[in-house]
Formats: sequence, C-alpha cells, structure tokens
Amino acid sequence: MSRYRLTPTPEQRKVLAEHCAHARYMWNLAVEQHSWWRPGRGDAPGYCAQASQLTQARAEHAWLRAGSQMVQQQALRDFDQAMKNFFAGTHRRPGWRKAERDEGFRIVAVKPQHVRRVSRSTGQVWVPKAGWVRFRWSRAVPAAKSYRVTADRVGRWHIAFAAIPEQIPAPGTGEVVGIDRGVAVSAVLSTGQMLCVPRLSPRRQRRLRRLQRKLARARRGSNRRRHVKAAIARLRARETDARKDWAQKVSTDLARRFDVIYVEDLRVTAMTRSARGTRDAPGRNVRQKSGLNREILRSGWGLLVRRLEDKAPGRMQRVSPAFTSQRCSACGHIAAESRKSQALFACVACGYTCNADVNAAKNIAAGHAVTARGGDRAAGPVNREPHLLLQSA
Repeated sequence: MSRYRLTPTPEQRKVLAEHCAHARYMWNLAVEQHSWWRPGRGDAPGYCAQASQLTQARAEHAWLRAGSQMVQQQALRDFDQAMKNFFAGTHRRPGWRKAERDEGFRIVAVKPQHVRRVSRSTGQVWVPKAGWVRFRWSRAVPAAKSYRVTADRVGRWHIAFAAIPEQIPAPGTGEVVGIDRGVAVSAVLSTGQMLCVPRLSPRRQRRLRRLQRKLARARRGSNRRRHVKAAIARLRARETDARKDWAQKVSTDLARRFDVIYVEDLRVTAMTRSARGTRDAPGRNVRQKSGLNREILRSGWGLLVRRLEDKAPGRMQRVSPAFTSQRCSACGHIAAESRKSQALFACVACGYTCNADVNAAKNIAAGHAVTARGGDRAAGPVNREPHLLLQSA
C-alpha cells in the first residue's frame, strides 16, 4: 500500500473519528458473535447474515444510521476475510479492537475523480460524510479501488491506497546475498556489511524512562496521565517511523544490488510469544524473555522480510536457520564450541576465524540447512529455539 499523511480540519477529524468508532463497534460485535460459537451449534453467521443484521440495526438506531453504511459494511467484510485467513492457518484468530489503538476504516468503490491534486504538494480525497480531505502529495498516487484511513496514538491521520507495489527488477549480475538477523546487529549480510535499525538517542531513552515512571504513578483517568501517555506515544512514533524508513531503504537497496536474497525462515510471532505460562505451570526467566522479545520486535525482522517479498518476489529464498551459527562456512564442520562469543567464530576443525554473524550469513547465502547429524538437507520452516537465538544475537 502507498501511504500518505492526511491533514483533515477539526470538523473532519470528528467525522473520521466517528467512522473509526463505528468500524470498531461492528468488528467487536462480529467477534462477540463468533465467540459464542461451539461445535454442534451450527455455523456461525457469515458476512451475508451479518450484513442483513446491520440493515435491521440501522433501521432501529439513529446513531448507527447517521454513520456511513459503507464503513460499517466494510468492517464486517474485513472480519469475514480475517476469519477465512484464520481457518486457512495463515493468521491468528481475530480479536477485540481497542479505542486509541486500533483506529481505522476502509472505503471501497473509489473512482478516479475521488482523488485529485490541488497543488504541487497537496492532494484531496473524497471521504463519505467528511467531504474533500487534504493529504500530502509526497509522491504519485497509484490507481486504486479502495483505501484505508488510520489514526495512530499520536493523533496523526494517514491514508493508504490499496495498490500492488511495483517490483524492482533484478540487476542481472548473478550476485547472491545471505542475511542473518540478530539483536545486537539487526541484519548482517554475507558480504560483511552490518545494518542496524536506528533507535532512540540516549537522551530520548532517558526521557522515555522518566515518562514511564510518571505514568506508573499517575491516577487513571486524570489529565496528567493523558498528557504523559501522549508524550510517550510521540517518542514511540518517532522510533517506529525510523524503523519503517530503515526497512524501506534497506529492502530497496538489497533488491537493486542482488539477484537472489536468502533469509532465515524464522517464525517471529512464535519466537516473541510470552514465557509467562499459566498459574499451574508458570514460566521461567519471564523478565529476560520479555526483554528479548522487545529487542526482537524493535529490530524489524519481520518488516524487512515483508518488504523484500513485496519488492523482489520470487528472488527471495527462505533457508532453515538450524545450526547456521555453528557451521563453519569454510569447511562445513558443525560444533557449538566454534561459537566463542556473540561476535567471534573460530572453527575448532580448520581454525577459520570470522565474525560470528557474517559466518552465519555466509551459510545462509549458500542455502545450507543443516541437520543435527551434520548433513545438508532441504530448507524448511524451523523454529529456532530461544537458547540458539541468544547465541546468535
């Protein structure tokens, strides 16, 4: 999707916020309906049944009828698609949406005359009930039949036009690269280049910690708590924007420089799952695991791979991460003792020394998926265990 910054007027902000509230309300109603489903009770209501119920609800409630029917219907369509993805096994089960966190709605049946350019850096888009809303024309707007309007916790509004991004052509040089993702260094290439996601400066990190302590002391519902939350959100948004910008630029650079890109087939969602456990079976090292999860998410592992899939489809290959940090890229010997530290790899068989992350990236570039017995096998999805991740980070 191509995303642009919206600049609505105060009156238009109120309309957009009402659209977000109606979309969130319809989504949560659909979630509640499906939460009552049990085996033997028959099928849960699908989109057609829910759309019919929406028509009845709009006839009975004036506040719902005052909103956009398209916004409300598309929220139900989005939920229906989310359930299909869940049953297909590609996504999690859709859950509840929360105010100030999941703010957005979708508009379909967009025509070319619904988007126009009014100046060199300003455009306008037609939004139901809100009229012509201005946005920053930072680049050419693609031809799209739908768009999504979202709001972040800082209060910034964005519009994303649903269009397939243009692919970046391969350079045709035959160059191959492997990418090893870690925590200390976000991405290490087999060429030896090390790439790090930009983080908040030390001064802003100290300010963030002070604000978090203030938030813990503030009374719920107070104005002080609201102001502190807004300040924290601004810092988080700055960090998120820098991470997204980094992923966009790095993925574009890699797609232009290399014909084939190998990455580890990591299940980031499973790796960052909480280790808290249950009351009967509590987890161990919960605080350490939660800190590791935060660092993994801040490193942008999944975001970088998604951008590479969009810009270089068919040229990105996934390799099993099993033992890539313990295999010598020179002789192929596998030994845990060769990984001397986070940064040093020294093969116990041939004496080859190299940066540990670069050595792993070279194994990934070669497409090696190693079994526990030391033989190469076909690449497949493998979930790297936390202790192996800590060794490679």
